[in-house]
Amino acid sequence: MKNRREFFITLTVSLIIITGFVLHDVFFSSKTDYVEPVRIGFIYDGDESIPATNNFIRAQNALIEHFGNKIEVFTESNVAPDFVDDALEELVSKKCKIIFTTNYSHEEIAKEFAEKYPDIQFCQAFGDNAQAEPVLSNYHTFMAEIYQGRYVSGIVAGLKLKELIENGELSAKDAKIGYVASYPYPEVISGYTAFFLGVRSIVPNAVMTVSYTYSWSNFSLEKSNAQRLINEGCVIISQHTDTIGVAVACEEAASKKVFHIGYNQSMINFAPQTSLVSTRINWQPYFIGAVEAILKNTKIEKVVKGRKFGNDVWAGFDLLWVQVLELNTTIVAKGTEEKVEQAIKAFKKSAVPVFQGNYVGVNPFDEEDTYDLRKEFKENKTSSSPKFRYVLKDVITVEEDSLF
Repeated sequence: MKNRREFFITLTVSLIIITGFVLHDVFFSSKTDYVEPVRIGFIYDGDESIPATNNFIRAQNALIEHFGNKIEVFTESNVAPDFVDDALEELVSKKCKIIFTTNYSHEEIAKEFAEKYPDIQFCQAFGDNAQAEPVLSNYHTFMAEIYQGRYVSGIVAGLKLKELIENGELSAKDAKIGYVASYPYPEVISGYTAFFLGVRSIVPNAVMTVSYTYSWSNFSLEKSNAQRLINEGCVIISQHTDTIGVAVACEEAASKKVFHIGYNQSMINFAPQTSLVSTRINWQPYFIGAVEAILKNTKIEKVVKGRKFGNDVWAGFDLLWVQVLELNTTIVAKGTEEKVEQAIKAFKKSAVPVFQGNYVGVNPFDEEDTYDLRKEFKENKTSSSPKFRYVLKDVITVEEDSLF
């Protein structure tokens, strides 16, 4: 009995000691499985009310959903060009490990910050300076091959134009379309040329007038430029600007049989009688790939899927970087859905020579710089930033008061 009692006393004491050590480890040990989330920064020149910014925010939200509590996101919205450095400093002070800048005007200051803060990764959308000296291991550029989406949306416009002609609502000689553009940059010229050539693949005699706003995001300017194009006889208007101003102008002129092609988001809700379709860049593949690289402590370009040159990455329909959004089935021409599907499949197989035809293009800032499109111009061949900078003679007109 004595030995048994001593055994139980010893066992009880041992359990108390073991429990004490366990409780100490639980409540007082510095060891923990908790890992602090990686901080991610975004700089936007607009907010959710602007389609271009909203398109980025959609991808940002997908990023949060994908990684959950592994990341913490900080945003600087409505940042004017003169205050980008302040926004960057704010994100640096928040100890962000990766910062996404989302406007072409951000690229110079973003690269300066990359040089100043080598332990932070800076990723610039629309940029073209990643491979320019100094080449920095922590500075990256990226963009989608959006000319593909422009071309397909041009097919949608062309089919509608053809329907109007065949129904006797428009004469063939009046097959005129318009385009409200932001700036005469290669990115913009490449986009509207691809759109126009998509239209011409259906209506070979179509012509186009381009009107520049010299602003990425100005509702009133975009709307007034679109109204002017409509008054000049353009029956389909597309855009490379950031607001819904063009869509609203078309909707208000719906009685004139005017139609609209949008960008960045579907604009059918704003222009149900006129907006045929929109195309957009899907930023999600790059955002997720870049952040995954940070979490794995490896190079961004090793993780992001796409075509690459140094710290520059791009892709198209093949990797879902470009999307054509829902068709307005109540007003698109018959057979449009099938044509869109065929074109996207062809792009995925790299079988669409867009910048080709019996055209001569002229650089609007250097008339000696021309390109004969009888030899195909291969866009995004060596960079994410578009390089086609030529206005097609005789078939595309740039309104003089919007060029200079």
